Amino acid sequence: MKTILLIHGANLNMLGKRDAKHYGSLTLKELEKQVTAAAKKHGLTVKAFQSNYEGGIIDFLQMNAPKAAGILINPGAYTHYSYAIHDALLDTKLPAIEIHLSKVTEREDWRSKSVTAPACLAVYAGKKVESYVEAVGKLAEVIK
Repeated sequence: MKTILLIHGANLNMLGKRDAKHYGSLTLKELEKQVTAAAKKHGLTVKAFQSNYEGGIIDFLQMNAPKAAGILINPGAYTHYSYAIHDALLDTKLPAIEIHLSKVTEREDWRSKSVTAPACLAVYAGKKVESYVEAVGKLAEVIK
């Protein structure tokens, strides 16, 4: 089975306690269970990781990309300013999809631009957990 990396950025460990309007009510573990189930339907396994530290995300990508087939990433607030994560995604040479629970670019002005999206083949956002499920399907198509 091919493995995909599921990466969660800053503050996503607080899912289930954060604003349900934007993020839904699922905890991070519940979200990961749903992503894992969706991936299994496509013959994929998931290696999940969450970090509140930019360098932690980059280290995870560098250590795990060589054994992975693709990447699903919700960089959290790093979406809007982390050129380091952008570059790390490109360096993996793997297909990556950016995911967000909310329509992040339609919220506060400072969230209007993603600097990580250009390193990804697609962005899925605004449908809570369904954004993740759809992204799994798209990534499965690409890596098969």
